[in-house]
Amino acid sequence: MVRVRSLLAVLAIATVSGCAAPAEQHHRTEVVATTPIVADLVRHVAGDRAEVTALMPPGVDPHTYEPRLRAVRDIANADIAFTNGLLLEPHSLYTTIEEALPDNAPMVPLAEQVTSYGGKLKPLVENIALDTVWLGMRIVGKADSEVEIVTEKIDGPEDSKATAYITSTFGVPELVFDEEGDNYFLPADAHTHVSWSFSKPGMYHLTFAAKVKGELVARNTINVAVGVDAPNDVLDGGHVDIAVDLAHKNIMLRGDSPDGTNIAYDYDPATTTISVPNSTLQQIPAQYRFMGRPGDEVYLLPQAVLGKHVHGEVDPHVWHNMANARAMVEAIRDKLGEVDPAGAQTYSANAAAYIAEIDRVNKEVRSTLDTIPKKNRHLVTTHDGYSYLGDAYGLSIAGFVSPNPSVEPSPRDIIALTRTLENLHVPAVFIEPQLALRANHLTVTADKLGIQVCRIYGDSLDDEVPTYLDFMKYNAHSLARCLGQSEGK
Repeated sequence: MVRVRSLLAVLAIATVSGCAAPAEQHHRTEVVATTPIVADLVRHVAGDRAEVTALMPPGVDPHTYEPRLRAVRDIANADIAFTNGLLLEPHSLYTTIEEALPDNAPMVPLAEQVTSYGGKLKPLVENIALDTVWLGMRIVGKADSEVEIVTEKIDGPEDSKATAYITSTFGVPELVFDEEGDNYFLPADAHTHVSWSFSKPGMYHLTFAAKVKGELVARNTINVAVGVDAPNDVLDGGHVDIAVDLAHKNIMLRGDSPDGTNIAYDYDPATTTISVPNSTLQQIPAQYRFMGRPGDEVYLLPQAVLGKHVHGEVDPHVWHNMANARAMVEAIRDKLGEVDPAGAQTYSANAAAYIAEIDRVNKEVRSTLDTIPKKNRHLVTTHDGYSYLGDAYGLSIAGFVSPNPSVEPSPRDIIALTRTLENLHVPAVFIEPQLALRANHLTVTADKLGIQVCRIYGDSLDDEVPTYLDFMKYNAHSLARCLGQSEGK
């Protein structure tokens, strides 16, 4: 705050000293935009009716940018300010805009407008290891005694071990099974949260039988892909139970529907696979010896009561989904029209023309990314900034070095990254241009494994991709070129 006020004081002196200059006869709408991407979107809508100034130069990291005196001057002269919002820009920049922007000039956080125009936001997850399907057990229907669930067969990779357990109120684990033949009892119409551990990557086939008073009611096999690609439909999110349906004498997977509108949606275990991603890799604690030797690695699917640990924050990197960029353009059109009503028709026409270009490029991006083989559709980057890209275009965000570029990865992060690259046979990893010229954890790990390092643009523009549309086309072609090949260099 002190720095902002100092800059404003300097600006005030400069303004007074220059007040004798003659006023311009024609006033164009003065616009400031925080990032080069936001500025590019605004310029396409504003056209010649407004002067658009980007506060950040091309190529800088928007998470760490610090405003200078020139930025304060531009803000103080602005009729409107556009930001990305959702905490993408540093707090110091928001404070500078709030302090320096004229009282009658609005500040518009565009990413926070997208849902009003048909866009989609995604939450940030604090602990990526908990961002998985939550797999419990459930009894559906009535019975005059408890239902016995028997683990009849555990078919997994050679020398592997699978276990399931329930964590009690005081953190004491209660075993569901750790070997074939183990049984667990649940009352009729009951449900319980379960944690699952797997010692090695690969496919597991768990056969369960349900019995009432010793009589077989149902039997079925649940398929689990641990750290590897699943062969069929994948369950990798939401709450799902291994459910015993007493009335229909069947064992199925029941839980959240794909669109999230139904919490009692049935999946056929024969055509559905539970996914346990490499991000779940952990070391076995001393008190959990039933999983294996303490300190060894294990893939842990946590029980649902642990939750995802969602911050309440929203992922700010909305522009990686071009439908969100389209929504931002519509918001820009309306906000510019409010500030400059005489230009509303021009802004509307410019926005319509630009949206048509966005739609055209979006089709190109989608068709380009569709060429990537299913087995290679795994994106590994330096940090967690591409979930919108993955969600919009069918790519799996398989891993990253750390959630935030300013956070140093832990030893566990590096181990999980290595296992991800090994288990999924990823042909390439992706790094932002500003990081490509120096060694980092991702490039070092990729080099050890003989994996190609390719470029991807994340937060900014530069001479090679001077516009947002260039940015999206570059990323699509880089991903298709590097992931559309065989494993390795």
